[in-house]
Amino acid sequence: MSNQYPEFNGLHLPTIEAEILAAWKKEQAFEQSVQLREGKTPFVFYEGPPSANGMPGIHHVISRTLKDMVCRYKTMQGFQVKRKGGWDTHGLPVELGVEKELGITKEDIGKTITVEAYNQKCREAVLRYKKEWDDITNKMGYWVDLDNPYITFENNYIETLWWILSTLYKKGYLYQSVSIQPYSPAAGTGLSSHELNQPGTYKDVKDTSVVAMFKAIPSKESQFIFDAAANNPLSKEVFYMAWTTTPWTLPSNLGLTVGPNIEYALIATYNPYTALPVNVVVAKALVSKYFKEEGLSLTSFAEGDKIVPWKELATFKGSQLDGLRYEQLMPFEANNPANIEGDPFKIIIGDFVTTEDGTGIVHTSPAFGADDYKVGQKNNLGIITLVDRAGKFIDGVGEFAGRFVKNYKDEKDFQDVNVDISVKLKKENRAFKVEKYEHNYPHCWRTDKPILYYPLDAWFIKTTAVKERMVELNKTINWKPKSTGEGRFGNWLENMVDWNLSRSRYWGTPLPIWRTEDGTEETCIGSIDELTAGFLAAKEKGFNKEVQLQIVDGKLDVDLHKPFVDQIEILSPSGRPMQRVSDLVDVWFDSGAMPYAQWHYPFENKDLVEKGLAFPADFIAEGVDQTRGWFYTLHALGVLLFDKVAYKAVVSNGLVLDKNGNKMSKRLGNVVNPFETLETYGADATRWYLITNASPWDNLKFDLAGIQEVQRKFFGTLYNTYQFFALYSNVDGFAFKEDYIPVDQRPEIDRWILSSLNTLIQKVTESMDDYEPTNAGRFVEEFVDEHLSNWYVRLCRRRFWKGEYEADKIAAYQTLYECLETIVRLIAPISPFFSDAVFQNLNAVTNRFDATSVHHIAFPKSNESNIDAVLEERMLLAQDICSLVLSLRKKVNIKVRQPLQKVMIPVLNPNMKVQLEKVESLIKSEVNVKELEYITETEGVIKKKVKANFKVLGAKLGANMKEAASAISVLNQTQIAELEQVGSIVLPLQNIQFTLEIADVEVSAEDIPGWSVASKGVLTVALDITITPELQSEGSARELINRIQNIRKDSNFNLTDRIFVELLDNSISDNIKYAVNQHITYICGEILADKLIWVSQLSSEGSEIEVNDSLLTIAVLKNG
Repeated sequence: MSNQYPEFNGLHLPTIEAEILAAWKKEQAFEQSVQLREGKTPFVFYEGPPSANGMPGIHHVISRTLKDMVCRYKTMQGFQVKRKGGWDTHGLPVELGVEKELGITKEDIGKTITVEAYNQKCREAVLRYKKEWDDITNKMGYWVDLDNPYITFENNYIETLWWILSTLYKKGYLYQSVSIQPYSPAAGTGLSSHELNQPGTYKDVKDTSVVAMFKAIPSKESQFIFDAAANNPLSKEVFYMAWTTTPWTLPSNLGLTVGPNIEYALIATYNPYTALPVNVVVAKALVSKYFKEEGLSLTSFAEGDKIVPWKELATFKGSQLDGLRYEQLMPFEANNPANIEGDPFKIIIGDFVTTEDGTGIVHTSPAFGADDYKVGQKNNLGIITLVDRAGKFIDGVGEFAGRFVKNYKDEKDFQDVNVDISVKLKKENRAFKVEKYEHNYPHCWRTDKPILYYPLDAWFIKTTAVKERMVELNKTINWKPKSTGEGRFGNWLENMVDWNLSRSRYWGTPLPIWRTEDGTEETCIGSIDELTAGFLAAKEKGFNKEVQLQIVDGKLDVDLHKPFVDQIEILSPSGRPMQRVSDLVDVWFDSGAMPYAQWHYPFENKDLVEKGLAFPADFIAEGVDQTRGWFYTLHALGVLLFDKVAYKAVVSNGLVLDKNGNKMSKRLGNVVNPFETLETYGADATRWYLITNASPWDNLKFDLAGIQEVQRKFFGTLYNTYQFFALYSNVDGFAFKEDYIPVDQRPEIDRWILSSLNTLIQKVTESMDDYEPTNAGRFVEEFVDEHLSNWYVRLCRRRFWKGEYEADKIAAYQTLYECLETIVRLIAPISPFFSDAVFQNLNAVTNRFDATSVHHIAFPKSNESNIDAVLEERMLLAQDICSLVLSLRKKVNIKVRQPLQKVMIPVLNPNMKVQLEKVESLIKSEVNVKELEYITETEGVIKKKVKANFKVLGAKLGANMKEAASAISVLNQTQIAELEQVGSIVLPLQNIQFTLEIADVEVSAEDIPGWSVASKGVLTVALDITITPELQSEGSARELINRIQNIRKDSNFNLTDRIFVELLDNSISDNIKYAVNQHITYICGEILADKLIWVSQLSSEGSEIEVNDSLLTIAVLKNG
C-alpha cells in the first residue's frame, strides 16, 4: 500500500496503455474478470468471425470497440460474460485471394494444381494475418478469448454444420431444384439473395440497350393485325418491338410477353437505321417515347432524317396477341429450334409486364431471368442456354462464339459483344433503337464483376416456410437503430426467397448429401459417426477399396473437406454405392451456425445451447453491411432449428468514411492505418472518439483531428483534475482514512457536485442499458468539463491549498476523490486503459476496493438520497448566468480580474428569484461583480427580439410556416415576456389557432447604453460595463496578485512557502501605487506574503511586470 498518489509524467496515452497492458497480461486480468463472475447470470455475446486472410482496418476498430464496451459494462453490472473469439476461414474471399496469388483461375483447379494442394494453400492463407489481428485486438483493449477460438474449417465445427443440414433435411427444409439464380462467372459460383444484397453490389452502369424487332408470322389468328397493316401502302411486314438492356440474351430468346390488359398500337413508320418502311407493335402508352408528334404530318423518310414519320393504324388489347407467332430473331446452329424442347417463338401473357419503360412487350429468355423462366415454364417455351459458366457464348453462336458477354477478365481492348449484336440487328432491319442506357445492375460481392441470372441445379433451404415466424420474432429483437430492424431487415424478411445454399467451389464446408448415380436414393449425413457407419457398411460390400482412411476411436479419421470426403462411398438402403454431390455450402451458412458450431453442439455442450447459457445471444454487433448477411443467417437458422431468435439485441454500426464523407479506399489514398492511429494517439482516445463523435449506427466521418481534440479536451481535463487531486492530497496526506463526512453535513458546493454525480450515474446507466453509448459518453464529457473541472475544482481550489486540515478540507478531498473514482468506473467500458491507470493510482493509497483492476469491480449505482434536483437546477442557473456574463466581458474586452458594479437579471417567476438569491454570492465572486439586481418587468429596461426556430416549427406547421414566422417577428415586448414566463402563447394564424411554445423560437436581447446584454433560452443578463476609479483600483490589485503568483510558480516555490515582496518606488503610476496601498492586506493574504514594501532599491534581482499598462519592478523572496 502506497502513502502517495502516483503522479503521471505527462499525458501520453500510448505509454500509459503499454504499462496497463503489461499488468493485465501478468495478472490475467481478462480471465479474472470472467472467473470472478462464476455462478452469476450469463450475458451471452457472439463474436462475428472476421477473416484473417486480410489486414484489419479502422472499421474493425469501431465494431470491436462497441462489442468490448458492452461486454465490459455487463461484466461490471455483475453478469458473467464469456467472449469466445472466432475465425471465418472458408469461401470466396479466401479462394479468390489464393487464385490471384498462384496466378490461376477456377478452371485450373484439378488440372494444373490438385484440389488437395489448392485447399492446402487456402488453409494456409486463411490465418495469414492472425498475428496482426491478435495485435490490434490486444492494443485496442478488446477482451476476447483468442486462445480457444472457434475456427470454421475445423472438423468439430463442420460436424455441427452437417448436423444442422441433416436436421433441416429431415424437416423437409433442404431441397434441390433447377431455377434461375444469380451467378458470378468471375467467381464461378452461384450466389444467395443475401450475398446479392450486400452494400455496394448494385452499381450504376451504362450498357448498350436495343429495341429489337421481332417479325410477325401471318396466320389465321394474326390476320387482324395484317389486315390493319394493309392500310400502309409501303409495307405489309409487321414487327413486335421489345426492349432489352442485355442484348447478349437475344440469341436465347424464346418468347415475347405482353400484359393482357395493356392496349397496344400498330404503327406505320420507317426503320430509323435502314429507312425501310415497317409496321411495328408497341404499347399505346409508350408511343410518344419513340415517335414525335411532328412525325404525324410527314410522309417520306430518308436515312439521316431526325424525325420519323408515323401513323397509328389500329389498337388492340394484349390478350388478343396471346399465342401469335413470330420468326426467330437470331438463328444460329446452337439455337436451332430442333434443339429446343418446347414450343418457342410465340407471344404469351404475363402479369409482370408494365408500361413504365421499354415498349410494353418483354423479350423473354427463360434461361436468363427468374420471371422469364416462370412464364416460360407455364407456357412451355422450353429453355436454351447459349452462355457457359465462364460468361462466354458457347460454340455454334456464329461470330459471337467464345466471346464474353461482359468484361470478366479486365481485358484492355475488350470489344463489347452487346455492341456488335446491336450493329448486326441494325444491318438486318431488326433494331429500331440502340442507345447507351444507365441503370442499376447487380455485381458479385467479392469480385466486383457483373453477375448473370443463370439456370442452376442448386440446393436450397426453404426459408419461406418459416417466413411469417421470422417476421414475427424479428419484432421482439431490440434493434439499434430501430429503423434498421423495421426497415432494412424487416423489409428483407417480408420479401425473402429460399436460401440458395450450394456453391460450385472447392474450399468450404461440403454439402453432406450422398446419392446413387441415378439419383433415386440419397441421404444427408449428420455426423462423423453416421459417415463412419456408412463408410464401413459400404466397405463390407466391397466398396471404398481404394480409400486409405483409418478408424480412430471408432470414428473415421478424415479431413471433412474436398477431396477427402469425396472419396468416400456410402451404402444406400438398397445396397448400392452413393457418392457425395459435389457442392459446398454458402460461407454465410458457416457464420450463421456459429452459436451452435462454436460449442460443437449437439455432440458436446448440450446444456449451453438447450438451457439458455449460450443461446440465444443477449447482444451482437457488426457493421450495417451484415444486415442481410450474418444478421440474416443467424436469424434464419435460429428460427428454422429452434423457433427462437438467435439474438435479443443487435447494434449495427455505420460505415467509416474519411473526414470529407468519402468511402475509404486505397485508390483514393484516404485509408487510415489503425495500427499507426493507436500507436500515435492511444486506444482510449481512439475508442472514445469513435463512440462519442456520432451514434454507432450513423456513418462516421473519421478525422484524426477529432481524436486529438478528445485527447486534449476530455482526457487532458480528466488528467489535470487527477493531477490536481494527487498534488494536494500528497501534501496533506489524504488517504480517505478519516471518518466519512455525511453528505448533508458538507458545504453546498460538495452536495451539488455529488448530486450531479449521482444524476450522471443514472443517465449513463440508462444510456448504456439502452445501447446508447454516444449519449453516455457525452454525459460524462459534460460532467468532467463543465461541472467537475471548470466549476467544482476551480471554485474549491482555495479549500485545497489554504487552511488547516480540518472538516472542510477533508470534505473537499472526499468529494473530489468520490468524483474521480466514480468517473473512472463510468468510463471504464469505453476507455479501459486510462480508467484502470487512475483507478489503480487511487486504490493503491485508499484500498477502498479489494481489486487490482477497475474492470473487476461493480459499475457505480446511483444513491438517490444524494440527488437534490432543486440544487442542481439552482447551480445550473448560476453556471449559465456566469457563462453569459463572462461572454459579455470577452465581447467588450474587460478582464475577469477587473471588478464591475452590477448585473441585472430579469426573473420570470418568484421561484427563480429565490433560487438566484441562494447562489448570489457565488455568481458575484465568479464573474467579479459587486451586486445583482433582479428585475421583474423588462419593458423599458431590456428590449428583446424573437424569431422563429425554422427547424422546429417547420415540422409542426408545414405550409403555415411562412405566416407563423411573420407573426412571430412582430411580437411585442409584453407578448415576449408572457412567452418566457408562461412557456407558451396562442398565435392566431389564418387557418388555425397555434400554441407557440418557447422551444419554437429564439429569443435575443439588444444592448442598452452603458450595458451589454446577452441571452440563453429564457435567461437574460445585462452587465454594467462602466469602470469607476474604485473598481479600477481593485482590478489593479488583482492583476498584481496574478503577476506575483506567476513569479512564485516560476521560482518553484512550494505551495505553503511564505514570502515577502519588494516594490521599486520610482516612476510608478500614482494609480497603481494607490491601488496597492489601498488593498495591501488583501494582496498579502492572497500571495502568502508576510510583508509587501516600497523600496528605493531592491535587495536582490527583480522582475519587471506589467499591471494595467503600467510597468513595475518587483522582487519576490522566500521567507527564511
